[in-house]
Amino acid sequence: MFDSNSANFLALLEGFTLDNAEDISREVAENFRKRRVEKNITRQRISQLSGVPLSTVARFEQKGLIAFDSLVKLAMALGYTAEIRSLFDKAKFDTMAELDLIRSKMRDKRAYPKNKKNQ
Repeated sequence: MFDSNSANFLALLEGFTLDNAEDISREVAENFRKRRVEKNITRQRISQLSGVPLSTVARFEQKGLIAFDSLVKLAMALGYTAEIRSLFDKAKFDTMAELDLIRSKMRDKRAYPKNKKNQ
């Protein structure tokens, strides 16, 4: 039947799924709900602390749907300012060519060269 290597490989695959936006949103919402409950904060209270409407908090926790500015407010109210602020703070690369491109563009302020006509 299965040898131990096959069993180990299957165990790895069991937890593997391709990321998609909906799954990530729901995972972030579930993590938020866990942290809120751990701190013994009700939805009503986090709504008051953050200024985010209670209905928005409920929709976020249930469906993972929220506007980014509301997510930032909730993160701040829960004490996750540094974590939300550090989103996209470090360059990531998949290939050496991409790393070279990142390094060459580090001081650029735009993703495309200036149009000579506009200079």
